[in-house]
Amino acid sequence: MNREQKPITILLADDSEDDRIMTREALRESYVVNDLREVEDGEELMDYLLRNGPYADPSTSPVPGVILLDLNMPRKNGHEAIREIKAHPRLRRIPVVVLTTSQDEEDVVRSYDLGVNSFITKPVTYAGMVRVMRAFGQYWIEIVAVPPANEDELE
Repeated sequence: MNREQKPITILLADDSEDDRIMTREALRESYVVNDLREVEDGEELMDYLLRNGPYADPSTSPVPGVILLDLNMPRKNGHEAIREIKAHPRLRRIPVVVLTTSQDEEDVVRSYDLGVNSFITKPVTYAGMVRVMRAFGQYWIEIVAVPPANEDELE
């Protein structure tokens, strides 16, 4: 991580509790110790990002520096959420990394067409997830410069 940058918050949007636990543990095992926030579907993701309901307080719902997003979620799927995020003038700069079980080429193409920054197919093993989260951490936390989170813009 660039020493001048403030550590970023990672926002994980995934409807599977087991997948959230595995991702959380894999991040921890990979020494990615950034603040991790979690939501269960696309509706909750948008509520978080737009500071609606229980997410109104910026001290408990900080602007994420990167979003890890599952595609297959109830209420609002990942593609619908991506479309809304990338269309919103204050949210579109937040990098979105799809992390999904899908290997469907159509999902890959559609995700990039909507503006995602990366597409990762979830590994089936925990060891595979640790490898992926280590690479995620190295790239998105240590190497890439992400736009600074501006709390004022979301008020």
